[in-house]
Amino acid sequence: MSPSSGRPNGTRSGRRGRRRGRRLTTVDETSAGGLVIDEDRAKAVVIGRLDRRGRLLWSLPKGHIEDGETPEQTAVREVKEETGITGEVVRSLGSIDYWFVAENRRVHKTVHHYLLHALSGELSDEDTEVTEVAWVALDDLDGRLAYADERRLVRKAVQLLSESTTTPLEGEVSFSDGLDAPKGRNQ
Repeated sequence: MSPSSGRPNGTRSGRRGRRRGRRLTTVDETSAGGLVIDEDRAKAVVIGRLDRRGRLLWSLPKGHIEDGETPEQTAVREVKEETGITGEVVRSLGSIDYWFVAENRRVHKTVHHYLLHALSGELSDEDTEVTEVAWVALDDLDGRLAYADERRLVRKAVQLLSESTTTPLEGEVSFSDGLDAPKGRNQ
């Protein structure tokens, strides 16, 4: 018996102790990228990156917004850098918002996604952050993309594409149009 607690030695109360340590610095990051579709609206470009465990994870091309850039300009630049494809922004697909921890920082990330029409270029994985680049049939994207929030975004984009076969794709998709901004990210 411990004289101070009245419990047998080596036992704990039901309370859990608080972890003591440094608080992580919180930072906000904003990126932009998009879903690039081919001329026939049948395929989209995806990129593959290796995760920390060496697994190839497929996702939409995206990257940090540089000083003086709009999110739309960033989407076009990042798509070109990561895939080799020059695209033109057609419309906004909304934003994805999530948190993660990296390099002893807690990161709040917002990624603005756009629907882009491929204008020119050939697939290239010369970007050091990208392991592979591929055209994938729109119908196969749901099974290929690693992140649930991107799969939801693509499903909505495919729905918009099918509804607009006779009208040009223009304008802004608002969350009231049925595209819900996912709150979390499965990483």
